[in-house]
Amino acid sequence: MSKNEKILVLDFGGQYNQLIARRVRDHKVYAEILPYTVPLSKIKKGGYKGIIFTGGPNSVYDETSPHYTPDILSLGIPVLGICYGAQLTAWMAGGEISTAPKGEYGMIELRTAKSSGLLFEGIKRRSTVWMSHDDYISKPPKGFRITAKTDSCPCAAMENAEKKIYAVQFHPEVTHTEFGSELLHNFLYKICGCRGDWVMDDFIDKTVASLREQIGSEKVILGLSGGVDSSVVAALLSKAVGKQLTCVFIDHGLMRKDEGDFVENTFTDLFDMNFVRVNCKDRFLEKLRNVSDPEKKRKIIGKEFYNAFWGEIRKAGATAYFAQGTIYPDCIESGKGNADKIKTHHNRVKMPKDIKFEGIIEPLKDLFKDEVRAVGEKLGLPAELVHRQPFPGPGLGVRIIGSITEEKIRILQDADAVFRDEMAKNGYESQLSQFFAVITDVKTVGVMGDHRTYEYLIVLRAVTTDNFMTADWARIPYDLLAKVSNRITNEVSHVNRVAYDITSKPPATVEWE
Repeated sequence: MSKNEKILVLDFGGQYNQLIARRVRDHKVYAEILPYTVPLSKIKKGGYKGIIFTGGPNSVYDETSPHYTPDILSLGIPVLGICYGAQLTAWMAGGEISTAPKGEYGMIELRTAKSSGLLFEGIKRRSTVWMSHDDYISKPPKGFRITAKTDSCPCAAMENAEKKIYAVQFHPEVTHTEFGSELLHNFLYKICGCRGDWVMDDFIDKTVASLREQIGSEKVILGLSGGVDSSVVAALLSKAVGKQLTCVFIDHGLMRKDEGDFVENTFTDLFDMNFVRVNCKDRFLEKLRNVSDPEKKRKIIGKEFYNAFWGEIRKAGATAYFAQGTIYPDCIESGKGNADKIKTHHNRVKMPKDIKFEGIIEPLKDLFKDEVRAVGEKLGLPAELVHRQPFPGPGLGVRIIGSITEEKIRILQDADAVFRDEMAKNGYESQLSQFFAVITDVKTVGVMGDHRTYEYLIVLRAVTTDNFMTADWARIPYDLLAKVSNRITNEVSHVNRVAYDITSKPPATVEWE
């Protein structure tokens, strides 16, 4: 990764801040996100090729809303304001923002001016964009010209080409915007002058070299969950320091069916490292007894995961570096920066005072899930490992609604195994980004063999997405869903009803808890 070429995504509280950064990286330009509270002095020293202001849920004329010093527009760095960021750009430059007579939501037709400038170069005069706003720019600032409009928005885009300041009321980062990718490409390459040197090979080489330099002759201990993220970290560390790496796999009994054995066999076969498996299912079940609140369950699982992990570290007694498979969305959803905390991630916890590590290593902390997979492929990891279904650190603990019992774990493991088996056999697995079963805390009346039953409800969840910050529910064929339902109710004891979740993210999350 070149230190001289990067884009700053300045976060004003928008739900798509991560998606903007991801789209920039799609164009082989590195992007990093900072909150709107970052001082201007830091931005000046950042060496950014361009700045993107994100959207946000506020009104710029509300004094409590996120604002920034207008001096940022005088740095000589190209700026692109998106949605709230567009309104803020106009506000800072002396324009006027008003409540729109009619808000715009969803897909709207955009019409660009005859001479629409570099931002819209190569884009059709009429196209579909994604809008989500109540306020609008009612009067552009002096020196700016309107470059696009809609039926309800007289200034859907504006520019001051001389100062390289641009603003769009719509969201070019979402797939619903027809030419969003082309617009971002124009901003990055034609306005910011980027070369596009953000490539995974470069990331791997620089990361491996950095890890070797940082670790030296010390040992490294990786808290292994068995998912894609920690697997890729293990591969990076193995490439960097080989036998200096020890992976500690805590089997909390909340894995998918037979998955503990799969993880152990995979890692011992693939990597030249030390592998330690700690089986502690009973310990976790005891701590989780009668706990139904999802946030409490996450915290208990996270705490006990590391209590077991720290116990192994204390046994070893040697100093070492501590590695984790943390990725960027983990940081954001745990409340990093300006984002609200959505849920606590098990790998964002404090270290005990008596545990002394040389330092924390999180080589994937600035990457998104699909970028992590790309790194895994470049490192030569097998496809079945790199493209495994995402699995949360707390495991089935967040797919068991209500209190966790051994019976519920067994039921869910069996139901989930049926679902995965049918998706694989019917060739549908590759079309889904993530799919799994959930066992609810609800029992329903049914009839089996002329007898009344009162058993558990299983819910199937499947989504499609390219970033996991947003996701759509998957349109699995009815016949296939029927087959899965029939198999579960016939093969899995204590289940008499199966439902399918048809909720997208947002408003829901991918996981149920």
